[in-house]
Amino acid sequence: MRRATYHHGDLREALVEAALAVVRERGVAALTLRAVARRAGVSHMAPYHHFADRQALVAALVQRGFERLLAAVRARARRAAGDPLRQFQESAFGYVLFAVRHPALYRVHEGPTPERKVLLQNYLKALGLGLSISDDPQPAEYQSIATATRDRPDAQQIHTMLLRSMQQAIYTPTNSGHFGLAYVAYTHFTSPIRRYPDLLVHRVIKALLQGRRYHLAPATTEAPPPATAARKGGKAAPKASPSLLEADRWAGAGAHCSANERRADEASRDVEAWLKCRFMRDHLGEEYSGTVSAVTSFGIFVTLDELYVEGLVHITELGSEYFRYDEARAELRGEHSGLRYTMGSRVRVQVSRVDLDGRKIDFRMVADGTGEPALARGRKSGSAVQALQELKGMDRKVKAARAKGGPGRGAATKSTRPPKAGRGRRSR
Repeated sequence: MRRATYHHGDLREALVEAALAVVRERGVAALTLRAVARRAGVSHMAPYHHFADRQALVAALVQRGFERLLAAVRARARRAAGDPLRQFQESAFGYVLFAVRHPALYRVHEGPTPERKVLLQNYLKALGLGLSISDDPQPAEYQSIATATRDRPDAQQIHTMLLRSMQQAIYTPTNSGHFGLAYVAYTHFTSPIRRYPDLLVHRVIKALLQGRRYHLAPATTEAPPPATAARKGGKAAPKASPSLLEADRWAGAGAHCSANERRADEASRDVEAWLKCRFMRDHLGEEYSGTVSAVTSFGIFVTLDELYVEGLVHITELGSEYFRYDEARAELRGEHSGLRYTMGSRVRVQVSRVDLDGRKIDFRMVADGTGEPALARGRKSGSAVQALQELKGMDRKVKAARAKGGPGRGAATKSTRPPKAGRGRRSR
């Protein structure tokens, strides 16, 4: 192989470009000074004149990556196309890959569990779409299903089932990729709310840029390992290696950050639920149009239009007939009428009860002029688009009647209340 000749400054640039090519073509694990020398076509000793070791070469790669990324972000900002901050965040994961031998916190989002995978497969099979996921699902399969069904009337329901089949994302030093984003590796690098995991990634990158390693300090609540723990036979237990201790610290930091994230989410949801209950307490008896957001064996959850307040319509409030819950299709269907409730169905409900302490809101169905619940029927009644048009027409008639001096809201509500099923009735 003929060796290339470079000036001193040009040689360093050539080595960095060769290192980037090695990473792109063969992955970070193949990044060695000898491999870079072969890729650049120079002597195997040439890289040592510019980089003391592999770690110094990694630092140079990180620096070069940041320079290119910043240039791309500035160009995007000048064109005012998209969000530069988000572009920066989504692209930053690659620079932690350059330092794959350095521990850090990844944002890991794994694929569906075996149970959720089977549930989704059964759901797609029951719909008769001709589309499904394999036993080892890939992000591309999810994307193809979402794309193929985006124009269907039940697209919202299908996409919700796709999302619910996935696991929650966690922070961990063990990189397993991000299934939802289809990334081999992903980190929270520059979140707008400045999470603590972001700060840890910042510290790692700063250390790499300075040609050193970042060592995670032990937590203040971490108990020091016993120095002379006796084993059987009276011999002292061997001390854990520093690398194992540091790996445990990173794993503990990931678990701590993940748990606090869940706790913060629960706290925010609890406050939001209380505020919604406090608001809806002043609107008892009022009627609203909404969309079914979830279907369970004990009823349906409805999200009100514009208000985005969710409440439960218990199965005993759906009518006097039995409703059978189909888990595969995620729907409730009346045994005699064929009345069907699925995610995305349009309904009209009345606020019947608000439990401020329990953060719960209960609705009851509002009947139309024939005494039937005002909602879209199943396949017997046509498409969801037609049902939506019928519901809008009914809303216009109600408003017109009120404008002509018809009965007040309270009287109308009382007269149109659907027959209440016995509390002993339950879906089979």
